[in-house]
Amino acid sequence: MRPRILLTALLAGFAPGVAALADTPVKIGVLNDRSGVYADISGEGSVVAARMAVEDFRAKGHALAVEIVAGDHQNKPNVGAALARVWYDREGVDAIFDVPTSSVALAVHQVTREKNKVFVDSGAGTADLTGPDCSPNTVHWTFDTVALANGTGGAMVKRGGDTWFFVTADYAFGEAVQRDTTALILRNGGKVLGGVKTPFPASDFAPSLRQAQASGAKVIGLANAGGDTIGAVREAARLRLTEGGQALAGLLIFSSDIHALTPKVAQGLVLTEPFYWDLNDATRTFSDRFARRFGGRKPTAAQAGVYAGVLHYLKAVSALRTAADGAKVVAKMKEIPTDDPLFGKGTIRADGRKIHDMYLFEVKKPTDSRGEWDLYRTLATIPGSEAFRPLDQGGCPLAMRAARAEDAKP
Repeated sequence: MRPRILLTALLAGFAPGVAALADTPVKIGVLNDRSGVYADISGEGSVVAARMAVEDFRAKGHALAVEIVAGDHQNKPNVGAALARVWYDREGVDAIFDVPTSSVALAVHQVTREKNKVFVDSGAGTADLTGPDCSPNTVHWTFDTVALANGTGGAMVKRGGDTWFFVTADYAFGEAVQRDTTALILRNGGKVLGGVKTPFPASDFAPSLRQAQASGAKVIGLANAGGDTIGAVREAARLRLTEGGQALAGLLIFSSDIHALTPKVAQGLVLTEPFYWDLNDATRTFSDRFARRFGGRKPTAAQAGVYAGVLHYLKAVSALRTAADGAKVVAKMKEIPTDDPLFGKGTIRADGRKIHDMYLFEVKKPTDSRGEWDLYRTLATIPGSEAFRPLDQGGCPLAMRAARAEDAKP
């Protein structure tokens, strides 16, 4: 295991009359990829976002002693699970945030339930976190594979893209997003002509993309993320796939990916995100502040999810006056309506799924972009009730119990 990176944001100067709260420490762990293919999506930027949330929570008159630690899971489930156990058992961490890479998120999800702590995921996509193995200790905040399929997949099918070929990263997220997008395509009368799995991370996308090209599919679906998506889009541009009439659909793309690719390479790409820095005045204000702290870079959706998730978590801990019982904290998070400047008003369902709007974007042409971070034009707003899987279709036992309890009310 690589050496862990520890960062502390220990807040002092508590206001009079809140000694009971001040005496209760809260320790948050930000666990993600700090040096690999997802480092730009989350990495140090997620730690910056968490620290900003702590500052903003305290600025509203609250007073909790909050410490933040950060660690690198190296995109390996065994590393992520081991570090989560150490944090929970030896270092007093109460909650873990972020965790891109679905296989790692699923591992941390299980450890968190075992230890009765809190896991708020903003970086992983698998909808299995709120499926049959849902947990009373987990909140899935930012996006998931169902919402991505309903957004990008649905848009492409409506535009006539009814035959698909998938280039899929060989790990949990790739499999989940291909599965959920395939289900949507078939429901809408389309066909999947084939697919190929690529190693994670991958270094050469040419063979896979040539197979996709030869399939004759109208849409080539990239079921990958981060550095893999960047590499695939660049190779697709080199092979001139879109010039032959095929469309490229990025099923999980972040603004940092498009910034790295530039609109010149990525123009016309359709994608779905729950957050973009230039959505409204509130997102612009936060993003400008974030950029001043993070080398001029605008926040990604995953980093925005860390900010919003930490803010809401602290509200729940403050209401309970303790962070000790993870299941009780998550129950309080579900009870309190969510409201923050980045995602607006929302809710957390019984299955742990955070509900908010998603957005369908198209990457701008270089001639339409006014600056290096002016990347998207908005095609549609997808209401959260339509973007995410219906509560009764995920197979989550928590949802079933909630439904029975609701039916039992007089």
